[in-house]
Amino acid sequence: MKRFERLDQIRRMDPVADAPEIYRLSAAFEFPWDYTRALELALYRTYAVPSIGRLLADTAELTERSQRRYDDTALLLDAVMEHGFAAPEGRTAIRRINQMHRSYDIGGDDMRYVLSTFVVMPRRWIDTYGWRRLSRHEIVATTEYYRTLGRHMGIPDIPETFEEFEALLDSYEREHFAWDQRSRQVSDATLDLMTSWYPRPLAPLLRTATLALLDEPLLRAFRYEAPSATATSLVRRAVKTRGRLVRLLPPRRAPHFARQNWEIKSYPSGYRTADLGTHPVPGTGGCPVRQVKLTDAVD
Repeated sequence: MKRFERLDQIRRMDPVADAPEIYRLSAAFEFPWDYTRALELALYRTYAVPSIGRLLADTAELTERSQRRYDDTALLLDAVMEHGFAAPEGRTAIRRINQMHRSYDIGGDDMRYVLSTFVVMPRRWIDTYGWRRLSRHEIVATTEYYRTLGRHMGIPDIPETFEEFEALLDSYEREHFAWDQRSRQVSDATLDLMTSWYPRPLAPLLRTATLALLDEPLLRAFRYEAPSATATSLVRRAVKTRGRLVRLLPPRRAPHFARQNWEIKSYPSGYRTADLGTHPVPGTGGCPVRQVKLTDAVD
């Protein structure tokens, strides 16, 4: 297989009807490392919205059980991508996601914003750091894939196009990004988790490198001191160089899924999708149950 042969395959497919398969080809074959990093950043930036950051702090899951929550989030989202919306494993993953979200009072606007990060941030990351830019087919397919996921989650008023998702994300962040001490605690715990994956002496360097990849509104919302211009330039150049080197490699012949990521550490003996995630009691801990009508949702 030649380097751009899979892209040619994607361009011969219908970006709406074949959206799940195109997304799988893009995320598991073409850009597995980039999608992992982009979706990490997508979830991370939602902490800067105080209503989201405070809720996550209240659950204590990301501050006290960071590795387990990171793993469960990645594995649940990836199970849908790997197996599909209609497959038993995919339906089980969606059911678990819905059971957790229904246990808290999460507004539709916040849910819609989080969904927009899944659509927009991978494109922005890959177009900046990937070995090639995303094709229009991939952008449309990714948008349709997450619109379908959003419908399964009962999210109201889902945008129809990538451009609408992008406008939503940018406007929501301008309006809602703000300093909040509880949100900062969740952010700090996440940065600590990411640095814990490497030898301890590298932690300060890795923290700086991570901050160098964040944009100014995100740094300002968390009140982090921005790395120097030199450090930021070096880090971003290094990630771009990685993309150029990947372009020279043979194309991936086997898919790579989140369960194969070395950062996933909670289940050395394996796991059941039905057991992933938290099992909160609806209406407890000051978090009343979220009442929504789930269109096409998995109960």
